[in-house]
Amino acid sequence: MFRFALRQLSRRGISSSACRQVNKVPEKQKLFQEDNGMPVHLKGGTTDALLYRATMTLTVLGTGYVLYSLFDAAQPKKKA
Repeated sequence: MFRFALRQLSRRGISSSACRQVNKVPEKQKLFQEDNGMPVHLKGGTTDALLYRATMTLTVLGTGYVLYSLFDAAQPKKKA
């Protein structure tokens, strides 16, 4: 079984799928280098905008929670 698989892999050689790949780098370079007033971290479209907003939301909420925890830890504990 293993020898058969190895033989198939060795016969295949260079895959033909490499010929079908399209080089999209020049398109992306043109998109990110054009001067349209947008920050580079938002030029990727809707996905980038959503990721940016989610990151900012988590950052603000995390900062708020840290400040709340510090304030709570600084308060004297009530004796029961």
